[in-house]
Amino acid sequence: MPDLRPAPFFIADDRALDFLNSIASPAGAPIEWIADGRDLLDWMVAAGLLPAEVAARYRAEAVLDELDSVAARARALREWFRGLMAAHAGRPAEPALAAEIEPLNRLLRRDIRHREIGLAEAGAGAEAGQGVLRWRDIRQFATPDSLLAPLAEVMGDLLCRRDLTLVRPCEGGGCTLWFFDASKRHGRRWCSMAACGNRAKAAAHRSRQRPNLRCD
Repeated sequence: MPDLRPAPFFIADDRALDFLNSIASPAGAPIEWIADGRDLLDWMVAAGLLPAEVAARYRAEAVLDELDSVAARARALREWFRGLMAAHAGRPAEPALAAEIEPLNRLLRRDIRHREIGLAEAGAGAEAGQGVLRWRDIRQFATPDSLLAPLAEVMGDLLCRRDLTLVRPCEGGGCTLWFFDASKRHGRRWCSMAACGNRAKAAAHRSRQRPNLRCD
């Protein structure tokens, strides 16, 4: 059966918020892009969180029930993080936040990684004055459960490296998408101007054009 869903949204300027947006209601009804284990692999490859060759190995070797179970855990992690963002986005991070992120640390403690040295990509090494070698971080995807570690890591990056005052939900009516406001003046209000921004402008225009009826 063909997949009738649109491509997932990567409009948030942050991968953790893109993960929140892996369920959304662009046309009214919610669309889930991580409905099962294969969806999780597809989304992570599209997000740049999983090498395509690793995803292919999981598809060929992993038990589908195990992948589906991890996808269910990923959805639960996503909704836990949505609650965290709803509570803390839009204001500076406070020390008390550290006590709430143990679910991420539990996942990160199981992560297996190492570093190795390899050639820099063309145009990114010697031409930039940094030599021809570079470090590469290699994550060991030993089990389906390992898929949760990159998700926890991007959430940690958001919490540790981003200004939470610039994490915002879209102001579009009924829109459930989140974004990081990386605009120059930090005035972004919409998930995208092509969608909610234009709809809001059109609604404002109609409101201004509506005749002012009076009953005398």
